Amino acid sequence: MDPDAPLPHPSLEPSLPADSAPADGPAERAPDPAAAPPEPPRFKPSVTVAAVICEAGRYLLVEEHTPEGLRLNNPAGHLEQGESPLQAVQREALEETARPFEPEHLLGVYLARFQRPATGEDITYLRLAYAGRVGEPVTGRALDQGIVRTVWMSPEEVRASRARHRSPLVLRCIEDHLAGKRLPLQAVWADATLHEPLHEPPREPPQEPPHGAGPIPA
Repeated sequence: MDPDAPLPHPSLEPSLPADSAPADGPAERAPDPAAAPPEPPRFKPSVTVAAVICEAGRYLLVEEHTPEGLRLNNPAGHLEQGESPLQAVQREALEETARPFEPEHLLGVYLARFQRPATGEDITYLRLAYAGRVGEPVTGRALDQGIVRTVWMSPEEVRASRARHRSPLVLRCIEDHLAGKRLPLQAVWADATLHEPLHEPPREPPQEPPHGAGPIPA
């Protein structure tokens, strides 16, 4: 271009269409107000089981270590993948009391929320509580990690120790048992698909280099 040539008049410069993208990339589009907002995370309560055990008017509880100190709880724990609630409560009761547990009734299904501000934990527990009997302690079997001891307590002692309960469900389950609440074990149905083995997606075999080809450089 001749440096002495006059510059073109601005009105004579070609203009871009209104919907054209600038030369350095596509134009940003304004969000569509009609588009669906992203879905929030799905609420997933933590499923647990508990054994409510009463003999001669006294209830079997466990004393266990927690971040809040020693607490009292019904023998309880989390439902694990591949087991039914009945299997879970038998396993947890044996692990925490060293006694075999035989469920006789479903006591109820309970919900409670637990918050620990120091760590930001905010968990809702869904508990399936079962009433039943225990056998004699299994010789040589240790209590589960974190369990200090088992203790038999009267209803009055349980109520008086409410400040040391791990959750409000400890006393709620015992009060329901004292009130005579009982449901058949068949009220909770566990389908046989629970016990099917996990199917992992098929893995693709590693690709071999063509015959005669050298190693692939890193």
